Amino acid sequence: MTKFSLEDLAALVDSRAGAPPESSYTAKLLSEGPAKAAKKLGEEAVEAAIAAVQGEHKAIVAEAADVLYHLVVTLKATGVPLDEVMTELGRRTAQSGLAEKAARRHT
Repeated sequence: MTKFSLEDLAALVDSRAGAPPESSYTAKLLSEGPAKAAKKLGEEAVEAAIAAVQGEHKAIVAEAADVLYHLVVTLKATGVPLDEVMTELGRRTAQSGLAEKAARRHT
């Protein structure tokens, strides 16, 4: 089975962004602006958190997929390329998570 990556997802979102909103959920979300995409991201994140607390494996998988999708759509809606986020994640791996969080508090 071929691995589907976040880069694949971002490319799919890009390809659907220009479609008519009535034929593509991605295009519809994007046509409604960043606030709509961000609202959906928040809703899906809450649903993922609830699934995690309840320990429902299949629900966690489904909701996590929804979170990732809506995150990529929100990035597209706000003009933030996925590769910038991945670069930031890579930068953060140079130190421990605790040290990175402490450094953010002082900036």
